[in-house]
Amino acid sequence: MAESRPPAVEQTAASAPASAPVEETPTSPATTTAVEQAVAERPPHTGMSVLERVLRFVALIALLYGFLIGIDILGEGISGLGSGFADALFRGVANPLAGLAVGVLATVLVQSSSVTTATLVALVGTGVLSVEAAVPMVMGANIGTSITCLLASLGAIRRTNDFRRAFAGATVHDLFNWLAVAVLLPLELLTGVLSRAAIALSNLFPGATGAEFKSPLKVAVGAGAGAFESMVGIVPGQGSAILLMVLGLGLLFLTLGLITKNMRLLIAGAAERSLNVVLGRSGLLGIFVGMTITMAVQSSSITTSLLVPMMAAGVLTLRNAYPITLGANVGTTVTAMIAALAVPQIEGLQIALVHLLFNIAGILLFYPVPFMREIPIRGAEMLADVASRRKTVVFVYMITIFFLLPGAAIVFLG
Repeated sequence: MAESRPPAVEQTAASAPASAPVEETPTSPATTTAVEQAVAERPPHTGMSVLERVLRFVALIALLYGFLIGIDILGEGISGLGSGFADALFRGVANPLAGLAVGVLATVLVQSSSVTTATLVALVGTGVLSVEAAVPMVMGANIGTSITCLLASLGAIRRTNDFRRAFAGATVHDLFNWLAVAVLLPLELLTGVLSRAAIALSNLFPGATGAEFKSPLKVAVGAGAGAFESMVGIVPGQGSAILLMVLGLGLLFLTLGLITKNMRLLIAGAAERSLNVVLGRSGLLGIFVGMTITMAVQSSSITTSLLVPMMAAGVLTLRNAYPITLGANVGTTVTAMIAALAVPQIEGLQIALVHLLFNIAGILLFYPVPFMREIPIRGAEMLADVASRRKTVVFVYMITIFFLLPGAAIVFLG
């Protein structure tokens, strides 16, 4: 009997390794989060010295600055091609759908919803436009500004996984805006609920006086972009605008790739998960972050475009970036509010308040209820999956949504 024990021990020892794989539960790809996917795609991490981390961080700040300059000069190039045309669009439009299209196209041409809404405030405040006519245009401005994010996402188009995340983050913004318009524009036309509420609120601000605020970041980006603009200014006619567009796109492609690479090296998987856990605890926190940043930099395009490289790198998930874009929508209304304080008639303040109320109402409609919250997110994910496989879909989507449909509505309904 004593001689039989060693084989039993050997059998037990031999069986232990064989049972170990049974205890392991492989992770299903369907349950892997976006952050974990991004970490898995990252090359093996080798320890970096403090000096290397500092240098990479400084390089990242410089690249982000270059990225914002690229967005700025791209916008200036597009604006240069549409110079004068955008202002003419606002006048003489009576049909609300044509007014919505005017808001979209004008914002695409000037590359700034703040410029569009400030112009509308001035036109309404001086009696050129009525509040009722301007309401659809303000809603259209929300849609038009989201093209900047889409253009920024093109910088990752050669890297399929990065592009899928970036494009989803860009399209969730305009899908939300379209959904908000689809509900609130008919409601406004039937009941006048937004304009009535704005008129009631405007009575709380008697004797308001002019104010002005300049964002230091916007000034800094403008200075960098101005250097490029002065260099291409010697090119005659529309050639300078075209050259600015080419330079802007080139700078976006270059900087976005380098930003993504540096973010992946600097921010480890644990830090990524911590960021997303913090933002995931409360959507209100994300909304507050987006609103605060946009109020500080005076541009929703800067806020939302900065999210693109973070999502491309997998640092920020789509669901946690989504409320930040909603906060950016609210934050950008501050520009129109400031502009309204400088116009002679109270109607200017009323249209600025309509813009604010529209964005708040959109959030209340589509964010608190989980089912409604998922609609733009799922739509963005589906579009991104298709776009990552067929790149032509990207350009068809952008041209159709931001040019063909608004143009057709203006021609046939305006």
